[in-house]
Amino acid sequence: MTRVLVVDDEPQIVRALVINLKARKYEVDAAHDGASALELAAARHPDVVVLDLGLPDMDGVEVIKGLRGWTRVPIIVLSARHASDEKVEALDAGADDYVTKPFGMDELLARMRAAVRRAEPVAGEDDSLVTTEAFTVDLAAKKVNRDGADIRLTPTEWHLLEVLVRNAGRLVSQTQLLQEVWGPAYRTETNYLRVYLAQLRRKLEVDPSHPRHFITEAGMGYRFEP
Repeated sequence: MTRVLVVDDEPQIVRALVINLKARKYEVDAAHDGASALELAAARHPDVVVLDLGLPDMDGVEVIKGLRGWTRVPIIVLSARHASDEKVEALDAGADDYVTKPFGMDELLARMRAAVRRAEPVAGEDDSLVTTEAFTVDLAAKKVNRDGADIRLTPTEWHLLEVLVRNAGRLVSQTQLLQEVWGPAYRTETNYLRVYLAQLRRKLEVDPSHPRHFITEAGMGYRFEP
């Protein structure tokens, strides 16, 4: 059974989410501030976190950073903040998706299911290794190693990397990447790609400002070069 951690200081939103999630057979924990959220996440190990940014004790971005220090759990931001730079900040900190308030329950549940699916291991994957001069990608183990150390990637970062690596040397369009990694509803969210490619470059490229492996084809898409 999928366990969800809901983090929001608005009781009516928490109540609505708990009722709807439990009706769909999810297990649900709820926290009303950032400190409680971090404690519950460590104690209960949720499969997905639904997180408001406007918490009474700390900004939700700090909660994302705290979680990303030790877990790859999918994080869906649920916030009244509509500004593009605030969305980018949350995604850059390690969130997997961003839903603005007011929100439709069906849409949120669909995005949550998609985030959980991205985090699940895929049966029947081949055991191929892809090696570059800077890092090694193990597609079967879902691991990336650089300089002898495993690099921590979020589920969304991994999924994006996997699509590019499996299409090595070929241009993958923005639309294809958005659809494969996030789903059909995200076909125009090109800022997601910009943020996540920047994160992959920071983690894996020797010189992120002059990428050797993650190449941007302006206006078209991206290409992975081993």
